Amino acid sequence: QVQLAESGGGSVQAGGSLTLSCAASGRAYSIYTMGWFRQVPGKERVFVARISPRGTMTDYADSVQGRFTISRDNAENTVYLQMNSLKPEDTAVYYCAAARLGYSSTGSSPGMYDYWGQGTQVTVSS
Repeated sequence: QVQLAESGGGSVQAGGSLTLSCAASGRAYSIYTMGWFRQVPGKERVFVARISPRGTMTDYADSVQGRFTISRDNAENTVYLQMNSLKPEDTAVYYCAAARLGYSSTGSSPGMYDYWGQGTQVTVSS
């Protein structure tokens, strides 16, 4: 069992930056593939980024490629999402998730992830 807690959300103007953190508690955090997703009201939760258990492989949605960076610190049981050049369309609730499946088996579908945080709001104004 893994418990996840996001932090770092807030309001920022377009072009600005934010860094989200996701602190994990529980056993064997370092073996999980970790992901970030986002959701706006009335729409489905969508994939943003994911990172392999050792942090050696990453994957991004096309919409954030080159602007967002996912990383993790297994010693601190924390995964990060550095968001640069933010756009109004990045406004959403951002969720951290953990998957028990290996990185190669865990894609971008929310259904592949087993544990979720409560989410943190990111608002980007134009």
